[in-house]
Amino acid sequence: MLFFNFCYNLSMIKAIIFDWGGVLIKDCSTARLNYCASKLGVNANKLKIEFQKYEKDFWKNKLTELELWEKICKKLEVSVPKPSSIWLNALKKFIIENKKVIKVVRELKKQGYLLGFLSNTEIPSVEYFKKQKYNIFDILVFSCMEGYVKPEKEIYEIALNKLGVRPEEAIFIDDKEAHIKGAKKLGISTILFTSAENLIKELQKFGVNVG
Repeated sequence: MLFFNFCYNLSMIKAIIFDWGGVLIKDCSTARLNYCASKLGVNANKLKIEFQKYEKDFWKNKLTELELWEKICKKLEVSVPKPSSIWLNALKKFIIENKKVIKVVRELKKQGYLLGFLSNTEIPSVEYFKKQKYNIFDILVFSCMEGYVKPEKEIYEIALNKLGVRPEEAIFIDDKEAHIKGAKKLGISTILFTSAENLIKELQKFGVNVG
């Protein structure tokens, strides 16, 4: 009976949801902030402190990029940058696709799994993402379009609803422990991302074989 239940649970997985930064692409957050600091002519640590005060509002689109820089620059007593989207310029400069993970995603697509994309992402980065023309994801969930951020339960619920699956039918993959915990609270299976190789091993534990 226990063996039967275990096999049944493995067969329930219908959807796999991926984070962007740190999973599908290499984490470039530090490099991006350093780039912005250089453009503003300020200390990177000071910029980081100020940015963290507003990042959730930026991710929720409660602040535009211009409004973000106006608040930060006023505090740091420097001029607002031109062009205003140095954030987007920084992303373009430092983004590196995790090709091994993208290969895994494409294989999962071939196998018929529903694929979700879920990211705490600001408007400038969404504009960049859409130009990449990823056609492998069935649904896209951007925090700035929904008004919620990970690990708030609502953003996971939005992803599940768009995919049309129950929590126990989905796996969520992220590189941040706090975001993993948020998904777990809803009953979603999770994988804390460390590498493409480990991801493949962890997926196998759920009966999801890649390659």
